[in-house]
Amino acid sequence: MDTKIFRSMSYGVYAVTTMDGERPTGCIANSVMQITSSPATVAVSMNHDNYTNSCMEKCGVFAVSVLSENSDPGIIGTLGFSSGKDRDKFTEIGYEMAEGVPVVKDSCGYVVCRIINKMETSTHTVFLGEVIGTGTYAGAAPAMTYAYYHQVIKGKSPKNAPTYLQEEPETAKDGEKKLNRYVCQVCGYVYEGEELPEDYVCPVCGVGAEKFKKEE
Repeated sequence: MDTKIFRSMSYGVYAVTTMDGERPTGCIANSVMQITSSPATVAVSMNHDNYTNSCMEKCGVFAVSVLSENSDPGIIGTLGFSSGKDRDKFTEIGYEMAEGVPVVKDSCGYVVCRIINKMETSTHTVFLGEVIGTGTYAGAAPAMTYAYYHQVIKGKSPKNAPTYLQEEPETAKDGEKKLNRYVCQVCGYVYEGEELPEDYVCPVCGVGAEKFKKEE
């Protein structure tokens, strides 16, 4: 089965946020879609292993912030590649509160939803939310698509994401010099070059060169 066909489907890159008691929390998702227009209803797919899943269930309200092509990639690194169970992610992210939940300010805007139903699969919960609030931020770049994230930012999907695919190393074409590949052990970003600079910083999750491992 050639799973690469799933990359031809349309996905965005979103920050899904809610409350962990009195503390903001959230993660990155790309399986978000509008189901109906009146009343406006949104569906979000969330892995059972994501801490955000149980927090959404308890809170009953969540927000979806639409990341833009100019959104700081560190937002994806912070929300997508660490658990809110272990750290307060929002000490590093600019946010404001809307309808009682956090929304990311470095984005195109947001929708806030009240959970009205859910569907369980073997690995994910699909939450249905009725929209109770929206907002936009002026001057934002176009919304980031998963294709842009994958092709331009060179980012990877977290293993809990519905669109996660196991990457196959690329081989050099005839006559081309094979470059070394250094893989970020936090987010999976791949740097290709002869040597990894000592002061290199991962453009997705912000860790230093010491967190990169040379692919053998």
